[in-house]
Amino acid sequence: MNITPELLELLVWWDFRLAVALNVFVPLVLLVWAFKAQFAPLTSVAIAYWRVSSLLAITVYLMIGGFPISFLTGAAARILIVTCLWYGSDAAIAIPMDNRLVCQAFKVWRWIVTIYMGAGALFSSLFVPCAFQSELSTTCQVWFQPPLGFKALFHPNVPAQTLGLIGAIGLVAYVVVFALFLWQDNRRSPLSD
Repeated sequence: MNITPELLELLVWWDFRLAVALNVFVPLVLLVWAFKAQFAPLTSVAIAYWRVSSLLAITVYLMIGGFPISFLTGAAARILIVTCLWYGSDAAIAIPMDNRLVCQAFKVWRWIVTIYMGAGALFSSLFVPCAFQSELSTTCQVWFQPPLGFKALFHPNVPAQTLGLIGAIGLVAYVVVFALFLWQDNRRSPLSD
């Protein structure tokens, strides 16, 4: 696939903007709405979503620090988010059966996020090899521009290396918690008997 540097930069910035809108603002509104509606299944799925999607925030901080592993964590986050929204819990099954407006909004958002994450996963998979480069190419470095813009806006006086270290610590914590979750879930599974 031959993409001009200008088009790539435009696509990467739009991906970042869409990620903020679809993966931060909309689910935050849905979480508050689910709490106000006192609909436990949706609240449960929304909380599970935030746990899983925290890998996107970790990815942003890893990119601010210039860590190539961020190409892998970004791809993993996309896959985990879609998995969580559709198969994460029994609560995800109860939501489509309810006709409340908040459930209808959730279903629309879930489809939009699924399509966006699927397209984004296909596009970003072209750049997964960046994770294994000792010296990042200019094409790979384009992906670091939006996170550095985020840093300039929200952390202007904090060194990029410090924020990258926070991302690395967050990644270690995420992997440990995720591994514990999988281990406990397997212990509770009826298949383990």
